[in-house]
Amino acid sequence: MYRALSTGRQKGTPSLRRFLSALVIAEHDTQQVTPVTLSAITAAKRLGADVSCLVAGTNCSKVAEELAKVQGVSKLFVAQHESYKGFLPEELTPLVLEAQKKFNFTHICAGASAFGKSLLPRIAAKLDVAPVSDVIEIKSPDTFVRTIYAGNALCTVKCEESVKVFSIRGTSFEAAETSGGSASSDTVAPSAPAGLSEWLHQSLTKSDRPELTSAKVVVSGGRGLKSGENFKLLYDLADQLNAAVGASRAAVDAGFVPNDMQVGQTGKIVAPELYIAVGISGAIQHLAGMKDSKWLFHFNRNLPQFCPHPQKSLRKGVFLSTNSIPFPFRWIACGLE
Repeated sequence: MYRALSTGRQKGTPSLRRFLSALVIAEHDTQQVTPVTLSAITAAKRLGADVSCLVAGTNCSKVAEELAKVQGVSKLFVAQHESYKGFLPEELTPLVLEAQKKFNFTHICAGASAFGKSLLPRIAAKLDVAPVSDVIEIKSPDTFVRTIYAGNALCTVKCEESVKVFSIRGTSFEAAETSGGSASSDTVAPSAPAGLSEWLHQSLTKSDRPELTSAKVVVSGGRGLKSGENFKLLYDLADQLNAAVGASRAAVDAGFVPNDMQVGQTGKIVAPELYIAVGISGAIQHLAGMKDSKWLFHFNRNLPQFCPHPQKSLRKGVFLSTNSIPFPFRWIACGLE
């Protein structure tokens, strides 16, 4: 599918004539940058643009030092103020708009995380341009590829806006190298507080398991586990494999686990080396969140749903099934390239 994207107010031809420059809005926790930001830097480099990064927050000098060493970043803008605590989009938007007004970037991007999904649409609305979300491939400075219909179709979008505002799927781009760079760093004056919202507090639960979206091994459970108590079986397995634990939407809706564990179209996107699915039927919405996994092990009493037509859905795969294992699930294993 191919379509042109334009509001009809700002045409993109002039933007391709001017020097290409991209602003990557960094997502971080004041201690380190998130992997999706490193992927966004890689995406910005594929535009053939001069790449700058904006770091906003409180006490984020450590993050700025880390980003200055990332390959491909030529300039770093650092803004520190108490109003940026919690990274509220209402407070960050004026800062990005001021940077855009001063430097006239051709592209503004961030990862398609909760951070990027809440910030970029607001920026695009203020700039009066149409954003492009969840990009998985960049064909040219004004042509992007994204998935539609829960990942079952690809849509090529030609963006004719003068400023291209887009988010990228972190699993579709390699993380930029975190050494060898030498970006210059400038301190940016913070914008006046918008006062539209207020950051109160954040309660974090420390876990010894890896973060779900960046884990190399993910163990996910579905409604077939019958209860939240049975998820302890997955926790024990995950601890042995140094894996993260995810869940299907059905398990989340049933109250078995919290929604921050949800994998799928409306949850988190993962692309581990190994994905273990237990008691998950394989709805297309769930597949959209894990289809880039390299290896899939599926445990279920029902017939396999993840790959019903292996000759069509897999370039390379092997299928095994047995009733002799003690755990009460039939299983299937398939290899994905």
